[in-house]
Amino acid sequence: MANLAPTFVSPPSGSCRGSLRTSRISAIKLQGRETEQTRLNLGSSSRKKQGLRRNASKENPGLMQGIRKDEFKTAEQTEGYDSFNDMKQRFLTFKEKKYLENLELYRRLAQSQAPEFMVIACADSRVCPSVILGMEPGEAFMVRNVANLVPPFESGPSETNAALEFAVNSLKVKNILVIGHSCCGGIHALMSMENADEDNSSFIRNWVIVGKNARLSTREAASHLSFDQQCRHCEKESVNRSLLNLLTYPWIEEQVMRGNLSLHGGYYDFIDCTFEKWTLDYYKTISRGNKDMIAIKGRSFWS
Repeated sequence: MANLAPTFVSPPSGSCRGSLRTSRISAIKLQGRETEQTRLNLGSSSRKKQGLRRNASKENPGLMQGIRKDEFKTAEQTEGYDSFNDMKQRFLTFKEKKYLENLELYRRLAQSQAPEFMVIACADSRVCPSVILGMEPGEAFMVRNVANLVPPFESGPSETNAALEFAVNSLKVKNILVIGHSCCGGIHALMSMENADEDNSSFIRNWVIVGKNARLSTREAASHLSFDQQCRHCEKESVNRSLLNLLTYPWIEEQVMRGNLSLHGGYYDFIDCTFEKWTLDYYKTISRGNKDMIAIKGRSFWS
């Protein structure tokens, strides 16, 4: 912002007191114009931000699911509630009830980790694998992203396949579990796309397009269903597509083929709190000769 304090220059020889007064008046007027311009700029910036918010919510309606207007609260509206103080108390409770009572375990974990599971779950705040599956520290190496998607090997580097590489090649996990869930905003955004091949600058859209094959197969198999039912179908179908994508990584398929690694799918329905779990049947899947077809085994339903 420009310096609003007026700058006075010594008047030249022979100038009168009126010239200095005129200079001061001009400076004050300039200050007023700069202040007004600042207000206009701030107003324009605010309108632009509001426009961006409107465009973002229109472009990705699925991600706005489950968010009520009264949930958008400022710090002043929380009536003095300090969420970080609450978080501090929960941490101290964890330290007293968990850490100190299991000190030997945490000391071992401080030296190394050897998790049995690699879990790929959604970033949705309602889906917390450690809580719903009771996993303790050291049991599962986790990565969470929008819509719990696994991109194919040929898509190139991402945080998801970097985590996969470390989990499989370094930690030697024995199981990879991909967990889908009900009311997934990422899947809703995927199913809402009119043209999957259309170029777009949205980060969300360019990520969920990883699940385009799940979207296409859902449209073919469930076109007679309502949109919400199609989304539910796609939530499970995208898990199976991610399991197939895992087999595109040579080092994952090699470990699966040798019997050192198993690939599993899961679906958490937080509406009625149920969990469905199944395992990819590797040899039946590859024997079909169709990279888009998956064979599963060991399906179970926990309720």
